[in-house]
Amino acid sequence: MGHILAIDQGTTSSRAILFDEAIRPVASAQLEFEQHFPQSGWVEHDPTDIWVSTIEACSGALARAGKGAREVSAIGITNQRETTLIWDRTTGEAIHNAIVWQDRRTAAICDALREGGHEDMVRAQTGLLLDPYFSGTKVKWLLDNVEGARARAEAGELLFGTVDSYLIWRLTGGKVHATDATNAARTLMYDIHKGAWSEDICALLGVPMAMLPEVRNCADDFGETDADLFGVAIPIRGVAGDQQAATIGQACFAPGMLKSTYGTGCFALLNTGLTPVTSQNRLLTTIAYQLDGQPTYALEGAIFIAGAVVQWLRDGMGVIRTAADTAALVEKADPGHELILVPAFTGLGAPYWVPEARGAVFGLTRNSGPAEFARAALESVGFQTRDLLEAMHADFDFGGDTVLRVDGGMSGNDWAMQFLSDILGAPVDRPVVAESTAKGAAWLAGMQIGLYPGMDEFAETWEMQHQFHPNRDETWRASRYEGWRKAISATLSMTD
Repeated sequence: MGHILAIDQGTTSSRAILFDEAIRPVASAQLEFEQHFPQSGWVEHDPTDIWVSTIEACSGALARAGKGAREVSAIGITNQRETTLIWDRTTGEAIHNAIVWQDRRTAAICDALREGGHEDMVRAQTGLLLDPYFSGTKVKWLLDNVEGARARAEAGELLFGTVDSYLIWRLTGGKVHATDATNAARTLMYDIHKGAWSEDICALLGVPMAMLPEVRNCADDFGETDADLFGVAIPIRGVAGDQQAATIGQACFAPGMLKSTYGTGCFALLNTGLTPVTSQNRLLTTIAYQLDGQPTYALEGAIFIAGAVVQWLRDGMGVIRTAADTAALVEKADPGHELILVPAFTGLGAPYWVPEARGAVFGLTRNSGPAEFARAALESVGFQTRDLLEAMHADFDFGGDTVLRVDGGMSGNDWAMQFLSDILGAPVDRPVVAESTAKGAAWLAGMQIGLYPGMDEFAETWEMQHQFHPNRDETWRASRYEGWRKAISATLSMTD
């Protein structure tokens, strides 16, 4: 019987999950790695940490399942998007640490491009806004700031890639330099309408096009692993950025279907079908997935800090030992004390897009303690999600009532999901397999080799573990959200 190994390379850890022939998770392994913060607003990863943790996670998952590499029919890859690497095309040596999607160092570059009148052209081609979040300005920064990098790039010695490309290149022993359409669509350099790298934008950023990977479908031939890695060559047949992979894993294949993933950040994707929708509310137009050369589009809202706010409670504030501790702690919070936390630690994402914004707390009293901070942290994720859905409803006719499918680590927190349902005034559906990201990557690879069923049959296998229904009335909902909006306004007023 065949198995699919899904590599889920994330922002704070690398994970591998082995799925069986029925797309059920069999075993997994996960390794956290160090986050580097060289300056305020800068976030980096050591490329070696990404690579080593990924390989160790793969080996660990196989060992826990008691399976050998020969029992793996294919590999699917999903990855933290926008994180940017440049490496030597001969040696594979990275010229600098990876610049992580959260990093804000290119804000001045974005400002200069915007002031130069380029944002409309960039947005028309890529569906994205000029923001440090995306890869393009990160590439420019590396070429401008790493000694000798630009000359080497122009001489054809360097390659650029997001994490998927870097892993593919290393897994195949340098034989394949490729990405998929969903990751390409997040670079700020890919024309999502023409399905090709934009010569105009690459010229604007000073990025030699010879650095760029070949763009393929999400389910496609991405080569085979070097036999020395696992003892046998394994085909790589599926690739998608983490949020798109979660959209696939949640079977959001029909226009109007919506999912939200709660990892380090929170990302809501709304399937808009075969036609890209230009947002009037500062959402992103992107590719949900591409199969057989046909892209399906989505509107996306990105929240930079979701699960990371719980990590802050643990590592920065020391008020919890583990993320799970918040579940008991919030129950101790004073119900009459409405503390509001705006977690703009690395700026505000959609629909505000203010990279210079920083976090703030409102409503502090002498009674404000760990329980109140824990509750405010979890509530901040619900408030930010409502911001996204308000914008989506303004941009797109859902054709019915909103139902949100959720996944990711925080989706397992019942208190947070109930608050989410309450503040949205809509049902929140949590699937049996909460790790939809890895499941989506596995399905792409398995479907490509004929092990897994096609789209319609796969969608029928989606199972709900629990549905959260709103328990609060509209008066409560409006009052709480108005408080959040005032806190956002006050936070923005302090932005330089």
